[in-house]
Amino acid sequence: MLRRSKISVIGTALGCVALPFIVQAQAGAGPTDPQIVGIVVTANKIDIDYAKLALSRSKNREVRGFAQQMVTDHSALQKSVEDLGAKLNVTPADSDTSKSLKSQSEQTTEKLNGLSGAAFDKAYIDNEVAYHQAVINAVSSVLLPNAQNAELKSALEGAAPLFQGHLKHAQNVQADLEGKK
Repeated sequence: MLRRSKISVIGTALGCVALPFIVQAQAGAGPTDPQIVGIVVTANKIDIDYAKLALSRSKNREVRGFAQQMVTDHSALQKSVEDLGAKLNVTPADSDTSKSLKSQSEQTTEKLNGLSGAAFDKAYIDNEVAYHQAVINAVSSVLLPNAQNAELKSALEGAAPLFQGHLKHAQNVQADLEGKK
């Protein structure tokens, strides 16, 4: 049985994979297990970077609390995903999806860096809500159908509550920000 942290790592690390996965799936080229692990590692690092940026730029207590949760979860989970890959003897593989994630991350970071105050807070949280919504769909429609290793598949299946929790937290912060207009 997988430890909760290994299940959680898959869940929280996938936040920004949705659009590239959907594009890749529509092209008929589903990801392999090494590519799935590579995407998870990439996505996890990206979310840590976004959260650290939010911690350095935001003065909003709720935004900072959400960002700190992302840093805490993803930092602990980054090691767990690497451990899971090692346990499964799966070396993370680069893919068009992981390359796309990196490119999108650079563009998003550039946009976020151009903002401050309430505009930054809104853009950061809106990005987090959108990507958590998209990943829930991507996991069920792309990752699970393509995962070949039973333990990897089980970790992906077990991550659904975590995805929902992060999405709900981000939506709550988003609603609070909208109420302060």
